[in-house]
Amino acid sequence: QVQLVESGGGLVQAGGSLRLSCVASGRILRINTMAWYRQAPGKQRELVASITSDGRTNYADSVKDRFTIARDNAKNTVSLQMNSLKAGDTALYYCNALIVASLSQYNYWGQGTQVTVSS
Repeated sequence: QVQLVESGGGLVQAGGSLRLSCVASGRILRINTMAWYRQAPGKQRELVASITSDGRTNYADSVKDRFTIARDNAKNTVSLQMNSLKAGDTALYYCNALIVASLSQYNYWGQGTQVTVSS
């Protein structure tokens, strides 16, 4: 069984910073792309940032130059450093990973961690 567990959410004032972390555990053969998504109340879940196994990154336009995604392949972790936070960044943030287990690739999600930015 594979699990993704996030940590690091919380309440912060506008302009502040938070760092989210996610660790994958279980019977993992390989982790391909890892990503962070978010979902605000009444809105669809959206991609925030992604990173491939060889380190190529992609960001939503709304977070470019403010957020940084990174991963540690040895530890099966992915992080999201969020700076200059805005009220519009308030959402439930989910860790996502494409994981090869039992010779097949599966799409896994964490349980979500709440980020609330007060203006």
